[in-house]
Amino acid sequence: MRKYLLSFLFSFSILTMVAQELQVKAEIGNPSKVINNGFIELQVEGGTPPYQYKWSSQQTPLDSPRSENLVEGVPYTVTVTDAAGNKVQEEFTVPAKAITEHFNGTFAPIVESMGSVLFWDPFSAIGIYDPVVYADQKRVPAPRWTATVDAKFVLKEWLQPEGTRVQKGDPLAIVSKDGVDATAYANASGTLKYLVKEGGVIYNSENKEHVIEQGAQYLAAIQYDEPIALVHPNGDPQTKDIPFIVVWLVFGALFFTLRMGFINIRGFKHSLQLARGKYDDPNAPGQVTHFQALATAVSGTVGLGNIAGVAVAVSLGGAGATFWMIIAGLLGMSSKFVECTLGVKYRFINSEGRVFGGPMNYLRYGLERRNMNGLGKFLAVFFAILAIGASFGGGNMFQANQSFVILAGQFPILEGNGFIFGLIVAVIVGIVIIGGISSIAKVTEKIVPIMAAVYVLGALTVIFVNIENIGPAFSAIWDGAFSPSALKGGVIGVLIVGFQRAAFSNEAGVGSAAIAHSAAKTNNPPSEGFVSLLEPFIDTVVVCTLTALVLIFTGMHEVEGVGGVELTSSAFGSVISWFPYVLATAVFLFAFSTMISWSYYGMRAWTYLFGKSRRTELVYKSFFLVFVVVGASVSLGAVLDFSDMMILAMSFPNIIGLYIMSGEVKNDLNEYLRKLKSGQLFHKPEKEKVRKAS
Repeated sequence: MRKYLLSFLFSFSILTMVAQELQVKAEIGNPSKVINNGFIELQVEGGTPPYQYKWSSQQTPLDSPRSENLVEGVPYTVTVTDAAGNKVQEEFTVPAKAITEHFNGTFAPIVESMGSVLFWDPFSAIGIYDPVVYADQKRVPAPRWTATVDAKFVLKEWLQPEGTRVQKGDPLAIVSKDGVDATAYANASGTLKYLVKEGGVIYNSENKEHVIEQGAQYLAAIQYDEPIALVHPNGDPQTKDIPFIVVWLVFGALFFTLRMGFINIRGFKHSLQLARGKYDDPNAPGQVTHFQALATAVSGTVGLGNIAGVAVAVSLGGAGATFWMIIAGLLGMSSKFVECTLGVKYRFINSEGRVFGGPMNYLRYGLERRNMNGLGKFLAVFFAILAIGASFGGGNMFQANQSFVILAGQFPILEGNGFIFGLIVAVIVGIVIIGGISSIAKVTEKIVPIMAAVYVLGALTVIFVNIENIGPAFSAIWDGAFSPSALKGGVIGVLIVGFQRAAFSNEAGVGSAAIAHSAAKTNNPPSEGFVSLLEPFIDTVVVCTLTALVLIFTGMHEVEGVGGVELTSSAFGSVISWFPYVLATAVFLFAFSTMISWSYYGMRAWTYLFGKSRRTELVYKSFFLVFVVVGASVSLGAVLDFSDMMILAMSFPNIIGLYIMSGEVKNDLNEYLRKLKSGQLFHKPEKEKVRKAS
């Protein structure tokens, strides 16, 4: 009998274990041909509820059995854990159906791999910097507060003594919003610390210091027993990395600033003289004037990043990111000087007067002079391949895609007509680029000053209307730059956000501008280096900073969860109701000018690889125009991310060459300054300038 009883108990225990084993079933859906809208929904049986779901998608909460907005064709993992600690891991893939989904799914892992190189953090890798974001407290905001609220919040009564240990969900205080009471609850567990006294004003929208100050809406802080790592919804720790690409670009800019004796500062006055045409020699070799070359290069950098990118940077890094953005912009001026000087020095002008220049030339022939022929050829070809990819993607499809999205948002008649929009833009772009650099320069020298003037005037209007905010705004920038909260990543986090936006925006060190400047009419390569100094200044120190100031002066830097362009548009619209329409048009002009400039950059890289004939150029231009239509017609997600990253990757071969040839540039600079001082350089007579002005 005992034998049968043991056998029965053993069998029962086995059946119980099987019954309790976690079993996961999944419903996988791809609702439409739109990319990145797949979903996976789990049904879990067995084990001991409740279950925890650890998804590889960082935006999916730990308590959610459903993960949404997934990339089709890419595998996702999920680890399900029950209350008893039993775990099971599964992998699922949302099947790609449309061709755009197949493209997007193919490039997503490539982008991730490329990003792991470009955004690798060398400091955390060797253990001298912890990138994880920690918080030592959780601040409690006034109930029903938003960044755009027009109200006065008063702390009517504290419900808990200061220093009390509170639990998440405990009532803390009664807050009056324009006479209407609401209860503020603890949003974390810890020790309560008052930030506002009973009867005191928490936030008043009529107080400009409150509008500008970061975190003016908080009434209390709940201090943790020990710092807690902030996490994404899926439980992964949040990090503030120091991307290798940013270190690469900024360290290069700092090196060239020191190597050239702060040419970014001492050469500024002369660069303005050159841009105004004081030293323009009509008989000098080249195809465009100093100003036209500057306008073409500026049009290639001033774009969506100055409007949307800055909004994202200020949202992530706070007002303090503005300060570091300006510093990085000033340093980038020196990188531009070095690369554009070499661009002119090593250019090739054929019998027809057409100019072929840029990093491809100085990397190959400049290093060849130093008996580095193999390295020079490799770097030149590598750069050319990246430049072609960048011109089709970041300089073309991305611009067409985003300009259509933004215009359709303001002008509903465009909704759903991306293909027609793309065709129209392709025709306009084609008319301009068929004529080559001379035609491109004539267009950019007119568009760039107009669009820059409109944007700057709009920004200054917003700042002037809110001029009483100037003190709080600059205090917020200074305090945010040197003593930001832990939530913004500390000083390092804010510094990196500012540097990253500046480096990505002005492309100093990328080498693209050297292609445009190589076509300038000059006998003295350093002269074009001086002109190029103005690019990072215009792009970052002026345009990016004005965007940041508009956001800070209007208090929009505190708004969360809003897209970059939408945030900037709202900031302008809060002062000039009709300006969002102007801004949408300006974004299109920024995108259009970027496309025509990058068409030239890509074409010169193309001709370097495939020959300098007009037929070769025509083949490239045809491809370029096709990609304009493609970019406006479909959403390509990871394809655009990949091509945009290629712009940053161009800096690797380029800066290596700049380091090697920096001594040569330094010698050329000294010789040029000697000629300038002794009056040996060509410059227009005063009478000629007066007659021209009249």
